[in-house]
Amino acid sequence: MEYAIISASGRQFWVEPKKFVELNRLTATIGSKIFLKRVLFSKDKMGTLIGQPYLEDVKVRGIISKHFLGPKIIVFKMKPKKKYRKKIGHRQKLTRLLINRIKVD
Repeated sequence: MEYAIISASGRQFWVEPKKFVELNRLTATIGSKIFLKRVLFSKDKMGTLIGQPYLEDVKVRGIISKHFLGPKIIVFKMKPKKKYRKKIGHRQKLTRLLINRIKVD
């Protein structure tokens, strides 16, 4: 089983080839190829590599498949006895990335 742990959008993701990852919105267009260089950990048939903090010779290649909005989150603020009520909704802009390959040089 081949996989890697990457750092992107301020979070860490477990990625595998032929799987999807949902990141915060990227500015690239749909169908463009992206190389992710912040690889923290990599495991394949040959062995395990651990970065300190990143692996220099490992890159993750992916293709942007679509841009979309995440689920709606409702924020409700209220102060009792003060007649203060505020209801706010938020939908995060996301990008779905198809991981093609984990390349070890």
